[in-house]
Amino acid sequence: MSSFETSHDTGRFTLTGREGKVMGGASVLMAINVLLMYVFLATPLAAVNDVLFGAAPILGVLVYGAAIFVGELIAERGVKGGDMGTAFAGMVILQLAFGVFGAGVLRFAPPESQLAILGVTAIVTAIMTAIITGYVYARSATFEHWGTFANFAFIGGVVVIAIGSFVLPILLLLGFVLIFLGFMLRLGYEIWQVRDHRNASTALQTIGVYIAVAGVFVHVLQLVMRYFLSQE
Repeated sequence: MSSFETSHDTGRFTLTGREGKVMGGASVLMAINVLLMYVFLATPLAAVNDVLFGAAPILGVLVYGAAIFVGELIAERGVKGGDMGTAFAGMVILQLAFGVFGAGVLRFAPPESQLAILGVTAIVTAIMTAIITGYVYARSATFEHWGTFANFAFIGGVVVIAIGSFVLPILLLLGFVLIFLGFMLRLGYEIWQVRDHRNASTALQTIGVYIAVAGVFVHVLQLVMRYFLSQE
């Protein structure tokens, strides 16, 4: 074992070549998503959020949640079955889901600020990812429970947003926080999977990390845009 592949219990912070491929692949997929968000701004797809969330916030959450779930399921099934066509179809669904949602958020920003907002969001997301990665790699412990906590956060967020959609609108913010927390916990879980499950499929782990990072990105995007708009 080389010096770059020492066991995680030594608290290493360097990445092996395999881990670099996972993180690099996820970064490429995320870069494509950011580009799609910007491209979709000039299309009718940017208004999809208005239709879904305008009808009821929970409708938007359920539609995008279903798209992410189905896209991941199809992509992973394609990878496991060695069917790259199926895997690609799943990735298309994921890219469209995050791309359309991001464009729907970004469309309310002044055109001259849109690229700056995307840039700041990318930087903040990269910093958050680095912090979570550093924390996972610095601790000689399992993070499997983070996956469980992430699921609880997602479910809790959906329930709270459903209540907020029809009864107490003030709860919508709490639902946003819970789902945001869910993606951050899942990111830590996926990074732990990369760290401790070195015999797992690199492609599957890349998909998992990408989805978690994309989820964090679109939530940070909403916060960054609110900040920019407050400065107008």
